[in-house]
Amino acid sequence: MYTAYFGLTENPFSLTPDPRFLFMSQRHREALAHLMYGMGERGGFVLLTGEVGTGKTTLCRSLLEQVPDGVEVALVLNPKQTALELVASLCDELNVSYPTGTDSLKVLIDLLNLHLLEIHAKGRRTVLIIDEAQNLSTDVLEQVRLLTNLETTTQKLLQILLIGQPELQTRMARPELRQLGQRITARYHLPPLLLNETAAYIQHRLEVAGCKRDLFTKGTLPLVHRLSGGVPRLINTICDRALLGAYAKQRDRVNRRLVRKAASEVMGPGLLLRPRKLFGWAFALLVLLILGAGWQFLDWPIIPKQTIVTEEKLPKSAPAVGPAGGEVQATPPESLETSVTSDSSGEAEKEDAGDASTIVGDLLEAGEVKTDKDSAFAVLFKQWQTAYPVLPGMTACERATKVGLRCFSDRGNWTTLRNLNRPAILELIDGDQHRHYAAVVLMEERDITLDFGAQQVTLDRAGIEPLWFGDFTLLWRPAPLDSSLIKEGDTGPDVLWLRAQLDRLEGTQAGPDAPSPSPLFDDILKRRVMDFQRAHFVKADGIVGEQTLIQLNTGTADHSIPLLYIQSQNGERHVIHP
Repeated sequence: MYTAYFGLTENPFSLTPDPRFLFMSQRHREALAHLMYGMGERGGFVLLTGEVGTGKTTLCRSLLEQVPDGVEVALVLNPKQTALELVASLCDELNVSYPTGTDSLKVLIDLLNLHLLEIHAKGRRTVLIIDEAQNLSTDVLEQVRLLTNLETTTQKLLQILLIGQPELQTRMARPELRQLGQRITARYHLPPLLLNETAAYIQHRLEVAGCKRDLFTKGTLPLVHRLSGGVPRLINTICDRALLGAYAKQRDRVNRRLVRKAASEVMGPGLLLRPRKLFGWAFALLVLLILGAGWQFLDWPIIPKQTIVTEEKLPKSAPAVGPAGGEVQATPPESLETSVTSDSSGEAEKEDAGDASTIVGDLLEAGEVKTDKDSAFAVLFKQWQTAYPVLPGMTACERATKVGLRCFSDRGNWTTLRNLNRPAILELIDGDQHRHYAAVVLMEERDITLDFGAQQVTLDRAGIEPLWFGDFTLLWRPAPLDSSLIKEGDTGPDVLWLRAQLDRLEGTQAGPDAPSPSPLFDDILKRRVMDFQRAHFVKADGIVGEQTLIQLNTGTADHSIPLLYIQSQNGERHVIHP
């Protein structure tokens, strides 16, 4: 209804599990990696759980688009079945013929076993995926366990992926299902999105739907996160209703009032008020307990407040922050994602994260550092030991091609940057919705170093997340190829180069007497490319594009390539070369 009004090509917040709209947060990537592991040769039995609406089914759809060659998949979407019906459904999915009206479980399993043996003899694997597995009865779960007994002397004939809500974990812990629980080789629980991930998620879906401008005013995205709890399905529903409300009122953008109204329509006003009421009662109870215990008997710990030193806060007698290349060092908590053991420490962490984001925000808004694109690119070129060329009329990326580099722009998160492992320019948005550009030049565990040319800032990444919605640009050095894309069916020197790179990285370089490699990009080479892509968290489509070329480039261990991520080992710092 509102798509044409806002210039959208389709509904950005549809509840259907369309893989095109899948937003790969760090946790979604980890969940998908577990599912891909379950499809591997040693996958065995994998359990994926997550709250309602966190994106499990969409992940499942994405998984089905990346099924490795040599794998046959049986997908069961209706778990409300008896043991006999489940095995019959499995046979139907695998095209196993059985007599009409069969009511013998033994007959079905014998036929299924023969079929699985035939698949195994062809060097292929079979994977059973059961969605909404929390609805499986105890008898059916026991039958699932018995299906894992179908095996040869060396390998399981059936690999199983169970996807369900958190109560599935609880059921697995029951004594009567302990044998099934012991066979699970990998478990992963998919949590809701974090604040910065919620904002990036909304922007991602809007962009897929063809959005060309900001449809949400300042402060609305954090409010959507708070009201939805970071659950993607609730985010979709609230945003959909808010856009509908803006359309009904002929507004150009969604404001906080429209978001609150949308949330109250979706979840009911009682659900919105309940947290505040519970907080009030909890606070009153805490005060009564404190008064009852007596202040004089309370041993209050003195917690020193961590401070973040900026140039403005230093006394005149203290050494000021260095002029060129000087560093402002933040002292963040070890991890904002670990469980908090006390209220005081939790408040300290929140203060530190807030102070960290204030440092960056103050720098951006005060204009003390250069945050235009050209200045950020000058820093990026410097990381490549190259001067930023003065070529009026050309964009920064066009200038990069003049010195043998190329731009890669995308939207992602810290995991995306870590995987690409190159210094990058982040697009930051301050409280007044002004865009700034800063080069991130170092990533060490949770510490991120931003370089503004004349000044560097190092702080916990939580201090940057409120200002960064995932947009970044990096530089990379392309190989001397005739084409920027290598795919199945291509032939020529580019394919020979690709084979040589994979041979070297896999340690399978041929000897001098080996036959000449084929210049044709055939099906075997495509499978090798897909294996490489999966290992480096690139979409496994078998097409060698920018991200795959970047990873191949990194694999050369060329020390002239500036890498972003650093890992501490035995007290020493080592740059990781994948």
